[in-house]
Order: sequence, then C-alpha cells, then structure tokens
Amino acid sequence: MSSLKILLKNLGPGLLFASMAIGTSHLVLSTKAGAQYGWIMIIPIILANVLKYPFFEFGVRYTNVTKKSLIEGYLNMGRKYLWLYALITLISVFTILAALYVVTAGLLINLFKISSVNLSLTAFGLFIFISALLIIGRYRFLEISLKLVVSVLFIALIITTILVINKGQITPVSNFQRPTVFNEVGILFLIGLVGWMPTAVEASGWVSMWSMEKLKSMKKTPSLKESLYEFNLGYILTALLAVLFLVIGCMTLYGTGAELSGNAVTFADQVVHLFTLHIGSWAYFLIATAAFATMFSTCMTAHDAVSRVSLDVINKLYPTNTLFTKNRSFAFMVIFLALINWIVISSFGANMGTLVALATFVSFVMAPVVGWMNLKTVTGNDIKDEHKPNKTLKLLAYIGMVFLAFFSIYYCWMVLF
Repeated sequence: MSSLKILLKNLGPGLLFASMAIGTSHLVLSTKAGAQYGWIMIIPIILANVLKYPFFEFGVRYTNVTKKSLIEGYLNMGRKYLWLYALITLISVFTILAALYVVTAGLLINLFKISSVNLSLTAFGLFIFISALLIIGRYRFLEISLKLVVSVLFIALIITTILVINKGQITPVSNFQRPTVFNEVGILFLIGLVGWMPTAVEASGWVSMWSMEKLKSMKKTPSLKESLYEFNLGYILTALLAVLFLVIGCMTLYGTGAELSGNAVTFADQVVHLFTLHIGSWAYFLIATAAFATMFSTCMTAHDAVSRVSLDVINKLYPTNTLFTKNRSFAFMVIFLALINWIVISSFGANMGTLVALATFVSFVMAPVVGWMNLKTVTGNDIKDEHKPNKTLKLLAYIGMVFLAFFSIYYCWMVLF
C-alpha cells in the first residue's frame, strides 16, 4: 500500500509523457498501420518504443540526479549543442503546435457536428481555453487534470478494444490483396510510424522540464528509482495504447479495401464512423470522446512543454536577459506560442502539410544526434558512476542510435532523391 501511495504521489512526468505521445502517432498512425498493413505492423511499433526508450529515460535520470534540465546538460557539453537543440525547438514552435491544434479543431468540428464554425475560429477557441488552463493552473493543474483525462481515455479505449475483439475480425472483401510494406509508399509510411512512435526524440527535453517542475512541487525529492519507476509506468502505458489502436485498426478496417484519407482530421473522423459501424451507433459518443480526449490532452501537454523548453533555451543562451520576470515569462510564452501558431493556421492552412513535412524532416534527421547528446549528458562528469545508466541500457542506446540513423538516412534519400 505504501508503494502505491509513493507512486501516486510521484505521478507526473511519465503521465504527461503518455498524454503528449498518444496524439497523432497513436490515434492516426497506429490505427492506420493496423488498418492498412495488418498485424505485421506490431513489430515496428514495439521496436520503436523499445529502441527509443533510453533517450527519454536519460532525460528523467539526468534531471533527478543533477537537479538540472537536460537543456543545461547540452550547454555543459558546449554551446553549439544547445544552439542545435534551439534550432530544432524553433522549427517545432512554428509547426508542431499548429498541426496538433488543426487536427484537434477538426475533430471537434467533425465528431460533435459543429460545422457552422470554421476551423481557424475553432482552433482559436482551443488556443484561448488551453492557454488559460496552463497560465492559471500551471504544472500542478496540468498534472491533476491529465490524471482524469488519461484515465477516461484509457478506460474508453480498453472498452472499445474489448468490444471490437468481441465483435470479431471484419470479413475481408473477396478481392483483397495484402498491401506491400517494402515499396515506396509502404517505406515512407513505415518511416513516419517509427519516427513519431512514441514521439520525436527531442521531446526528451520536454520530459526533463516536467521532471524539474515535479521536483519543485515536492517537499521530499524522490529517489532515482522512484522517478524512473513512475516514468516507466507512463512509458509502458504509451506503448500499450499504441498496440490497442493497432488492434482496433486491424479488427475493424484491415481487409475491407476502404479508402483511407491521408489527411489526419478526415482520417480520424473516418475511423470513428467506421468503428461505430462495426460496433454499433450507440458507441459513437464513447469513441468520439476517446478520440477527442487523445488530441486535446496532446495539445495541452505539447503547448506546456514547448513553452517551458523555449524559455529554458532562451535563458541558457542569454542568461542576462531581464525582459520578463520569472512569474510572467511562462504566461508570456504560452500566449506568444498560441498567437504565432494561430497565425500559422490562418495564413498557411493550405500549406500546413509542407510545414509539418519540414518539421518531420528536421526531427528525423536530428533524432540520432539528439539521442547521442542525451547519452553524453548521462555519462558525463555531472553524474556519479552509481547513477549512470548500466551497460545494458547504454548498449540499447547505441542500437537505438544506429536504428534511428538508418531510418534518417533512408528518409533523406527517399525525400531528396
């Protein structure tokens, strides 16, 4: 019982990671993987979750042991590494949030039948609502509210999965042909799935910032073992949800020959209606709620994380900057990111795909580099030997870097040539 109390008290960074990761990579990519390619896609999903694990774990480990953010760890390695991470963050600032809010606004319109309001205005309403929640509630509210949101999402998804399995595999059409994974279309999808599963590697800096905030809110600093246990729980939950979305996609769509949209909003709406058709119209609200909760929680956590990381990067690069007080700087950054991303949605809505493609390209290319930077921080002089990762975890990190480098090189070759 005491172990459970300690776990519940320490819940935070791992929970936020799960909430942030189960956005489009799960709702759209995992479901689409099962729907188009079947059970074979469980292999890359599990591989991506296992081989990326060390890089996110290092963020929690470094912060718990040193009481510093991973961003400060990059600075200690050399200013050029922080500038590199700053470049990746800058591109995320103008693309990732805009893309997430577009998908969430589209889902809100399509799932709950409010087509009288346009996408840009709906996104603006979401920006205002989520910004207010983050500014007023801060980290503590984010943590508490996401315990509820993730619980609702997890329960809804478990029920949906059970109903789908109980209903049985949908009957394939008579002329169904198994799609090929190893052609140009299949490889590009596989790269996207691996690249965003469970999320981009640079999000390790986000986990580190949440770990910093968690430490500030606690009277007693949790041990490294306690912090890693909490994060591991969130990480396992993230991987499990990815598998559940894959199962749902396989059971309801694989073999039907259904034309699946490449647009995330249309696809998510399409999936909800197809689930409803398979299970029954009574399940629509349950499925729609799960889909919207997935994207809403992702928007909220990503908005919070990018705000914190952006501030930390600026403060580390320009430590003498006194333009904003500590109390006001977070609120300013949240509002600034909301405005700038709403302008991106309003001005470049038709070209959002190009902007996201740019962010994807940079994310994929930099993934093995950021992974290496994370490994260097937790094996450097900042951390005592007893707190450094063991040989198995370091070996897994090296295998992960080779894995990510291979996909990055192949992705560059596919895109550029």
